[in-house]
Amino acid sequence: MLTKFESKSARVKGLAFHPVRPWICASLHNGVIQLRADEAMTQRRRFIDEQDISWKLTMGGSCTCYRGGNAAYWGRWDYRVGTVIDRFEEHDGPVRGVDFHLHEPLIVTGGDDYKIKVWDYKLRRCLFTLLGHLDYIRTVQFHPNATQFPWILSASDDQTLRLWDFQKRSCLSVLTGHNHYVMCASFHPSEDLIVSASLDQTVRVWDTAGLRKKQLGGPGLDEGYPGMMDVNGNRGGTSAAAATALNVQAELFGTNDVVVKYVLEGHDRGVNWAAFHPTLPLLASAADDRQVKLWRMSETKAWEVDTLRGHANNVSCCLFHPKQELVVSNSEDRSIRVWDVSKRVGVQTFRREGDRFWILAAHRSQNLLAAGHDSGMIVFKLERERPASAHGPGDKLYYVRGRELFCHDYSRATGGSSGVDVPIASLRRVGQQAQTDGIGSGPRFLSYNMHNPTEGNILVCSEVDGGCYELITFSLTNAGGSVTDGKRGSCLGPGVFLGRNRFAVLDRHKREIVVKNLNNETTKRVSAPVPNVDCLYDGGASGRIILRADDRAVLFEVQSRRVIGELTAPKIKNVVWSPDGSKVALLCKYGVVIANRQLEQLCSISDTVRIKSGAWDVSPTGGTNSNLFVYTTLHHVKYCLPTGDTGTIRTLDNPIYATRVVKDSLFCLDREARSRVISIDTTEARFKLALANKKYGQVMHMVKHSRLCGRAIVAYLQSKGFPEVALHFVRDPQTRFRLALACGNIEAAMESAFSLEQQQGADGKSRDVWGELGSEALRQGNHQVVEMSYQRKKDFDRLSFLYMLTGDNEKLRKMLKISNMRNDIMGRYHNALLLGDAAERVAVLEASGNLPLAYISANLHGLDEVAERIKVAIETQEGSVEGLMEKVPVGTKKGGRLLQPPTPIVRASNWPTLEIKKTTLEDLSAADAGDEYEEEAPPAAATDTGASAGAAAWDDDFGMEDAGAGIGGDDDFDLGDDDMGWGDDLDGLGDIGGDDIAPDQVDDMAAFNEISGDVGFQMPPAGRPPAGCWVANSSHAADHMAAGGASSAMQLLHRQIAASDFSNLKGSMLGCYLGSTVSLPGVPGSGSMIVPLMRNDATGHPGNDSLPRTSSTMRSLVTGVRMGYKYFQTGKFNEARNAFTEVLSQIPLTVTDNRSQANEMKEMLEICREYITAIRLKEAMSAAGADPVRSTELSAYFTHCNLQPVHLLLALRSAMGTAFKHKNFIVAASFARRLLELPDMRSERNADLRMKATKVLQRSEQMARNEHTLNYKENAAFSIDCKDFVPVYTGEECVKCSYCGSVYKGSSMKGQVCVTDGFCTVGVETIGLVTGK
Repeated sequence: MLTKFESKSARVKGLAFHPVRPWICASLHNGVIQLRADEAMTQRRRFIDEQDISWKLTMGGSCTCYRGGNAAYWGRWDYRVGTVIDRFEEHDGPVRGVDFHLHEPLIVTGGDDYKIKVWDYKLRRCLFTLLGHLDYIRTVQFHPNATQFPWILSASDDQTLRLWDFQKRSCLSVLTGHNHYVMCASFHPSEDLIVSASLDQTVRVWDTAGLRKKQLGGPGLDEGYPGMMDVNGNRGGTSAAAATALNVQAELFGTNDVVVKYVLEGHDRGVNWAAFHPTLPLLASAADDRQVKLWRMSETKAWEVDTLRGHANNVSCCLFHPKQELVVSNSEDRSIRVWDVSKRVGVQTFRREGDRFWILAAHRSQNLLAAGHDSGMIVFKLERERPASAHGPGDKLYYVRGRELFCHDYSRATGGSSGVDVPIASLRRVGQQAQTDGIGSGPRFLSYNMHNPTEGNILVCSEVDGGCYELITFSLTNAGGSVTDGKRGSCLGPGVFLGRNRFAVLDRHKREIVVKNLNNETTKRVSAPVPNVDCLYDGGASGRIILRADDRAVLFEVQSRRVIGELTAPKIKNVVWSPDGSKVALLCKYGVVIANRQLEQLCSISDTVRIKSGAWDVSPTGGTNSNLFVYTTLHHVKYCLPTGDTGTIRTLDNPIYATRVVKDSLFCLDREARSRVISIDTTEARFKLALANKKYGQVMHMVKHSRLCGRAIVAYLQSKGFPEVALHFVRDPQTRFRLALACGNIEAAMESAFSLEQQQGADGKSRDVWGELGSEALRQGNHQVVEMSYQRKKDFDRLSFLYMLTGDNEKLRKMLKISNMRNDIMGRYHNALLLGDAAERVAVLEASGNLPLAYISANLHGLDEVAERIKVAIETQEGSVEGLMEKVPVGTKKGGRLLQPPTPIVRASNWPTLEIKKTTLEDLSAADAGDEYEEEAPPAAATDTGASAGAAAWDDDFGMEDAGAGIGGDDDFDLGDDDMGWGDDLDGLGDIGGDDIAPDQVDDMAAFNEISGDVGFQMPPAGRPPAGCWVANSSHAADHMAAGGASSAMQLLHRQIAASDFSNLKGSMLGCYLGSTVSLPGVPGSGSMIVPLMRNDATGHPGNDSLPRTSSTMRSLVTGVRMGYKYFQTGKFNEARNAFTEVLSQIPLTVTDNRSQANEMKEMLEICREYITAIRLKEAMSAAGADPVRSTELSAYFTHCNLQPVHLLLALRSAMGTAFKHKNFIVAASFARRLLELPDMRSERNADLRMKATKVLQRSEQMARNEHTLNYKENAAFSIDCKDFVPVYTGEECVKCSYCGSVYKGSSMKGQVCVTDGFCTVGVETIGLVTGK
């Protein structure tokens, strides 16, 4: 038995698989609920109290629904994220019967409240209730053909069966005849029959043909089932009065529409279960006489065929396996037994100590069974469904189907088939159950001898009787006619061929490597080099094997007995060697490890679901042979490259097992061991592989002709340092602009900037684009593009400074005129200063009213007439010029002198740069036929015989051939004859006032022609500053703040914990910024040096992976919590609250090193919240001292804060005293009991308190009354409203703080700042606290 998962709960009494979706419903005897996923079943478990429904995730995303208990709930979970969507409370008492509708989203349930309820799990509510049974309802079932017959069958302890029409919501027939409880009832899958089992020791088969004919002939069939449920109950067909009359008649006299066909008597005690065979006229019944009986039916009679004995207690349930000729039964003897129907003997027995089994269910189409027992349920398979297979020489695959060994020849594929199957040999049954098709006795592993070219040798290994093997030898020329009788032996796991005439197996007792020849004679025994070896795999070369030991893989050479290589690979399931033997893929349970022939790891990937199989690409062309590994999971086909790159190729409807990959075809085996071929698209994988191998011609050819697009590819190219590749097929202007800047392509960036300007207009966003372009052009020394960018951005100051640097005085004088027309005083003065025009500067000072400065400037520069005129103006305004010139030192080094613009070194063209030859990736035209790549033809339509043809990995098509408006092969483009030019025309900078300056007529393209060809060259990459590395390497707010990015840090805090008021975080944020660097004084005359402090430089400088050291550490947080404890213990509540609040403000800006520290930090967060709430409650108790009711309530809530035991003792003592003083003796007694139960009360120092508590308890028990009515339930679980200090019981509406978890009743606090922490918004759903980088 292969257990898929196991739940822990109360007794499971009913089970039902969903026919299509991966769900199963289970009804429990009480109300304990579980939620788990089978992929992470052993790692985590979540228990949900006060809830009687859960959905159980199974089969890599399947879902299980549990219902039952004293108050039955229905709930639906989204298994993708593991969260509950809704739940409903309807049934009173346990729910014993459940069933899914075959086609509609309906569920029927029956419980101990005598009610049958029909639910719509899409509408998320109960549609209606069927009443009529007078006792517990045992089972309920929809008709197998419920579309034509909307019937529900129910069995009850009132000794009747009932047939219901769930469309008309009426009882069709009451089946009477049993004289004891009817334990179960079910429809025949295809015939008009019903079987029922009762404690009256009989099994009855009922004929429903009469009812069927009546229903088909009635007028209500066509009108009564429109396909959707009418929740209001208004339907055509039989009227309500007629239906009522029929119900009364059925209750009193029964009906003759359903008659008893057979009464099967043979059991000595009550019968618990009966079930039909899916196809044969057989019945199986299980009873309290510890027997399972098989019955055969004919048209006229039914008789007992055989009795299956073996159970030691009451047999609870039995059923026929849907795919095999087996009967499965379970019993109160704590066992599940499997019986062979044809041989009528037991095949296997599975025991479970301590738990009795009660119910079984089988999936309609999959090989899945479920069993309910005393402590939960299990979903299991009887045996593994993976077919045993092995690659042979050339294009051959050997595999086992049933008991036959086949050779599948891929080279003989015709039409849509994947090849031809050639039978090799029939395999004998082995083990103790050789006379039957024992479950689990099939072959598990195949190994083919690739070292023997003259004949075929195959080792067939199984797990029967602890492990065994069979050696089959056959001729390669006539495989089906010359098979040598197999030689057998015992082993552990698979066997491995070491050479032409040798193979090795693992001794299952001594764990030694046993080497044998083809005559099955032992030639050598070799001890394993490491302990705990449990499996052997092929080593990829003669004489080598791979040993699996614990979580390690060891490459071992048997002849020399030396270990060649070793690596870590947890839970290895299989080993797949590449065709050339250069690489090996180790398939683990949740990952793939790729290594070279020496078992040195090349890459390792992990997945969230189980890995099923894998195969290397064997395409003869394209460069993917032995470099592309394709593997399958439960629902996906994925790829992995030796570089570590991974991706998803397509989805699957059913699991498959990959055997071979050729171009865009995946050859595989399904679970029925049928060979199939599925179409896949490996373009993305081949693109990444060509990029990694630097086959740039092939890369650019694929860019031009393949369907490559999407943000993921663009991000991948940028991360790998190839933005110029993405630039060739991205057409979005914004993305092209970013990529062009990343690769330094100024021309492409200008084209995108013009496109963005046309889209966005001349607003602030387009100006930012021109600013970024100007910065990149300035970095490359292309001052002509810088000039145009500043003109587009209208950045006059930078434009003037640029003209000064380039020595263009004519344009600088024009900038002076523009600033004069714009009335920009400072602009005029700066331009005059850069030009060295003293008269203009004096005029600017005079015009701005700075007459003293204008007088001084005129005197210094020898402008006597202007100085005299200014002097008169000053004296006219009752001023004086005496002493002004004395303030200006003349003739000394500090004296002023005339500033003249510098002479530029390079005046005519752009500044010189380091010329670097264009790469092939940068120039698409260079990717000619001389480069090595394969011409990609449209992939042939591969045959997909089962799974749906999944979509290609990349669905968008940007259409490179249609991008006529993009950059051509020569990267030349036309901006037109409008004012897009950026020559000498400075008059087009906007409305600068005045019309006296006529625009110059210039050639708009002249400036472009002046740009030299160096825009295609690359500057050597500049280093990244530490702050830039910190921001790029981390998503933690502390690292962003340490880099000086206060804005990004606040954005992160807002997104992660909904922080909105940062005043309380100001100190911690400044501490992060100031504590990440140190200032070192420099030499005299120079500034100090700022040295970054890094936390990951212990073994050397981390380079671009550096991370800052933060001021707040776990040690400081622990110190703050301890100080809070100390203040709280001594009654200094204000100081304690400040200490805990300080810790709350430091936690978001503290970086942890590992998971244990992260858990400790989250625990401290909860501690701070609880203690701050407790302190606020204490303050409220002091304020409400005059109100006996409120003070008692607050003291009661105070005891429910999660405090340390020594502090809880103080809280309980205070609450006990308050309640006793106000004569609330019931709650005083509860506080006294809780106080006496504390461990600290046993110490001598608390002897007096123990005596007082005992007296209070005695006195309170004597009085046994509360003087006041309190809003407090001591036995109910509740949270405390952190604003109003009232209890918030489970199920009541509330909102929470996403950071500290404080609870607020109702929704009034939604959108407000949390009272506890003081900086986070309440009611916002976020990702929560981020603790690491």
